[in-house]
Amino acid sequence: MSSASEPVCGSIYLAGGCFWGIEHLMKALPGVTDTCCGYANGTRDPQGDADYRTVCTGETGFRETVRVDFDPWVTSVDALLYALFQVIDPELRNQQGNDVGSQYQAGVYWRAQDKSIAASVERICGMERSRHPGFAVEVKPLENFYPAEEYHQDYLDKNPDGYCHVPRATIARLAQMEYDPSYYEEA
Repeated sequence: MSSASEPVCGSIYLAGGCFWGIEHLMKALPGVTDTCCGYANGTRDPQGDADYRTVCTGETGFRETVRVDFDPWVTSVDALLYALFQVIDPELRNQQGNDVGSQYQAGVYWRAQDKSIAASVERICGMERSRHPGFAVEVKPLENFYPAEEYHQDYLDKNPDGYCHVPRATIARLAQMEYDPSYYEEA
């Protein structure tokens, strides 16, 4: 049983091209307690189509997604989404950087029971939508999530020279930056 003074971990699911870069970025941010690369919001048949090879066919509807667990006493949904929107082009469909295919569609997902996270996501994505006339980011509840194969987890830690569509300098800058909550205040 937890006391009122113990923080409860929150989780949000973020897609923004190849999950390696998004995971590496999120792990660098203060308040992120854990990450998991995986596949979200696609079909899954008894043969199991939530694996990298099958997802890459573009026929499953899965998005390369990172589950981001965070301490809400240290960071916020606003700060996490701010970082995401700094490294994606929210007007691209099925592409980020050199990554092309439906599995690379940008998206923000939340578990149905996480009402406060959903409210924050809707508010922030609504503001981003108003800033980008061609806004194409999927914004909806999480339908399903399957962890990716082990070799995808912490990929850029294991392979420091591995491909990443998110510039390393941007990750370092965002990790050191103090988020200004007024960025997402309504005018």
